[in-house]
Amino acid sequence: MNRQIPILEVGGVLLSTDLITEYFCCDLDACGGACCIEGDAGAPVTLEEVAEIEESLDAAWPLMSASAQSVVDRQGVAYTDPEAELVTSIVNGKDCVFTYYNSAEQRVEGLPEGCCLCALERVCREGKTRFMKPISCALYPIREKHFAGGLIGLNYNRWAICEGAVKRGRELQMPLYRFLREPLIRRFGEEWYKELEEAARLIHNA
Repeated sequence: MNRQIPILEVGGVLLSTDLITEYFCCDLDACGGACCIEGDAGAPVTLEEVAEIEESLDAAWPLMSASAQSVVDRQGVAYTDPEAELVTSIVNGKDCVFTYYNSAEQRVEGLPEGCCLCALERVCREGKTRFMKPISCALYPIREKHFAGGLIGLNYNRWAICEGAVKRGRELQMPLYRFLREPLIRRFGEEWYKELEEAARLIHNA
């Protein structure tokens, strides 16, 4: 039986309180970046993000696999999935086309060998592009849902591959909303995040 999670409203956005009460901190040593390659569809993207991804494509191209390059040549950087949602293109029914693996040739120090990484994020951090990655990726495990009338909802998407992140978050006492501070500010702004912090303070002091 599913437990009911309280909902609160912050700056016109509905969110489940487990974004505040649950702990989370990504642990790539534990998961190997599996969220880039697991699942049956790509990452949700907007039309504006597709345009930015296309502008970043030349810089990211050398990091992408030959199979990923072939998919992009054939159908572009995004497609519409069976649920009519625009998502990044994928390889072999699961891997995001922008996934590459940490290796001797494409090494990122401090991360495990074979770890899945994002080519878009890497070239942005290297100063070659301005676009980091889709906001849906940056916000994960928070999922954004759109309702009639422009209402937005945020939920915590629990996934078995993130058990290591949950464990690490508890060890560090890192609430989910604090771990995702930067992408939440990127999506909703500084003032909105300050409202979220105040809501969190009131919940913890209740």
